[in-house]
Amino acid sequence: MGRRKENISYPSSTFATSVREGSVGSGLEFASSLSGQEGGTTVVEHYRPRVAYYMREQAGNFHYGKQHPMKPHRLTLTNHLVLNYGLHKYMDVFEPRRATEEEIRQFHAEDYIEFLKRVTPDNQEQMRACFSDFNIGDDCPIFDGIWDFCSIYAGASIEAARKLVSGSADIAVNWMGGLHHAKKYEPSGFCYVNDIVLAILQLLRYYPRVLYVDIDIHHGDGVQEAFYTTDRVMTCSFHKYDGDFFPGTGAIDEMGSGLGKFFAVNVPLQDGIDDRSYTQLFKTVMTAVMETFKPGAIVLQCGADSLGLDRLGVFNLSIAAHGECVRFMRRFGVPMMVIGGGGYTIRNVARCWTYETGIVCGTELPADLPATVYNEFFAPDYSLHPQLSGRVVNHNSRAYLNALTARILEQLRYLKGAPSVQMQEAPPDIQGFLEDQERHDKDVHSDRNKEEKDERASKREHLAEFYESDHDQDQHDGKENGDDDDSNSIGITF
Repeated sequence: MGRRKENISYPSSTFATSVREGSVGSGLEFASSLSGQEGGTTVVEHYRPRVAYYMREQAGNFHYGKQHPMKPHRLTLTNHLVLNYGLHKYMDVFEPRRATEEEIRQFHAEDYIEFLKRVTPDNQEQMRACFSDFNIGDDCPIFDGIWDFCSIYAGASIEAARKLVSGSADIAVNWMGGLHHAKKYEPSGFCYVNDIVLAILQLLRYYPRVLYVDIDIHHGDGVQEAFYTTDRVMTCSFHKYDGDFFPGTGAIDEMGSGLGKFFAVNVPLQDGIDDRSYTQLFKTVMTAVMETFKPGAIVLQCGADSLGLDRLGVFNLSIAAHGECVRFMRRFGVPMMVIGGGGYTIRNVARCWTYETGIVCGTELPADLPATVYNEFFAPDYSLHPQLSGRVVNHNSRAYLNALTARILEQLRYLKGAPSVQMQEAPPDIQGFLEDQERHDKDVHSDRNKEEKDERASKREHLAEFYESDHDQDQHDGKENGDDDDSNSIGITF
């Protein structure tokens, strides 16, 4: 399917006229203003992507613990809303396979993988000596089925990446994934296996450059760390940063190192940022990133803890503003993975990810939620766009946002254009599937050659033909003329 887009215009690079400090409004009000005239322009869009949606019922059945803020049940709520809105009619829906140990080992350390496979709530006392080695604690507890959970969400992200590489989808959605804090040797921030890194390694097999965009309220430190020294992956994270807020990284001067110098873009924000400030900043930065880096594929992490009223968040974003970031990236028409992440007020997480599923499908959803078996979670308003803004004072002044924008644009100018398409670094093969294909092709070619040789051998050889055999014409001619067998004729045989 071809990709076409017309008359798409982007906002200016300053906040001189459009940012309103402390502006508060409902998600519906913001959404209606977007349909109007941002900058006095009208968007005409002809991009009709093929969407692949990954869901697995078991993913919502795992439980971190009664008091733990991470609730995988949010995935069940999301899938029920998606299906009852009828969005499955606009997508190809897949139940992905689990990631294999070999696939997960492409990024994570072998001893860490062995620990995840073996540890259970029943044997954790015997393995407690390993807890300090692998950062096991309140944030990352041991729970039933921990390895199964990791292999399910990681497998979905790997399959989603392969779907894009194969060209059979333009956008792949996996709300189970997006666990961006996990490190090579340890879990972090509720994340055990970094499915994003595994997916990007898949994309790098085909695309010279991959852009990672993170709108979770927490810095995407695990992904940034994994690709900190390469120019083939640009990481761009919008997050709260004050030095203390988890994970404590993501300062604007974290830019990458070595070959990856300037390819890590961090957008540190203060408490309470509102819809218009956030979306204007996002569009300005991402326009410059896309024009400079020119990625072949995008991975968009849509952590919903940046919404207002989140259990762990301190922003004022509405669902409409959060979704506007997805809508904006979709308009570029670049193959894209859309994945989950944080989000700890699960009724709002489910609403947000359902709304954004509608966006990637190009479908406007009614504000009234459809009936599901989980209706009580969405009381009393039963609306797709609840009031989420206004709890936290906006500490992001116009001057701060202007200075932040200028600093980021200056960093991007140091890149001097997109890196060469020549691949400097080849990522490790995931499960050897490319090598398997090459071996298969060689076997087919070898069999075909053998069949052709057998076919030639079965043919009757004509005495006048010029090729080396027991009936070579030159050899007979030489003998008839009295020449020896070791003559210089073409048809000498050994």
